Amino acid sequence: MAAANMKDVKRRIKSVESTMQITKAMQLVASSKMRKAKLRAEAVHPFFEGVFQVMCDISRDHEFKSVFTKKKFKNSTLIVVIAGDRGLAGGFNSNVLKPALARAEELKSSGADVKIMAVGRKAVEFFEKRGYVLMEGYPQIAEGIELPDVMQIAEKIIERYRIGDFDEVELVYTTFVSVMTQEPQQMKILPVENLEYLGEKQPSTIYDPSPEEVFDSLVPQYLCGMLYSAIIDSYASEQAARRTAMESATDNAGEMIDKLSLLYNRARQAQITQEITEISSASLNSD
Repeated sequence: MAAANMKDVKRRIKSVESTMQITKAMQLVASSKMRKAKLRAEAVHPFFEGVFQVMCDISRDHEFKSVFTKKKFKNSTLIVVIAGDRGLAGGFNSNVLKPALARAEELKSSGADVKIMAVGRKAVEFFEKRGYVLMEGYPQIAEGIELPDVMQIAEKIIERYRIGDFDEVELVYTTFVSVMTQEPQQMKILPVENLEYLGEKQPSTIYDPSPEEVFDSLVPQYLCGMLYSAIIDSYASEQAARRTAMESATDNAGEMIDKLSLLYNRARQAQITQEITEISSASLNSD
């Protein structure tokens, strides 16, 4: 009986060791992807910061008006929800999808028409299962996404916004605070309002052919920057959450191996003790 138990424990130790190797590898891969995502976000930040600064400069003109700053009657809202493509990332996906669903239900209860644009396989599946008709779904794009890809998404939103398919656009995603902390964020991105550049204010510039036309031409790039930053930020957050989850799983596997090894050693010691006792008893009986 003891021998059978030892075999089961040894088999279990090998199984947990195999699992620990997988979780350790996933932890290292997630760390590498997280660093790359942060570098990608930092590389494009200066360009979009410049675009935002110009928009802020134009908006300081009190006579300035644009279709993208005009507040409308809120009877239709597009919610852009960014989540992950895979699981095994702790509560990362649920932490962003639950507030997105709550916001959608809140708008629906107030009589607004709600449209969903889902980025990430988990977001697409989540809202399709709950009966929401997606305006667009973009699964499996975050890891290799480039600016031209995001610009196409931004132009689709702009086109639908211009023709009045929705009056405002809200964004729900997860921002990277630190390796251990990722926080869900909700913000309105259209109409553009409350533009205030916190850097050094430059003298007002003369824009040709007009401030309005320059502003409207910059809105797609502004929206592209917002979406690109949010997608990359969310992707980095996903990898950080997965890294933390896999690190915890690896530590738990190590603890389990230690407990199983102790159990195996006790069973082995009991077997040796039993064998010694049997040998001693046999020796005494022969005498």
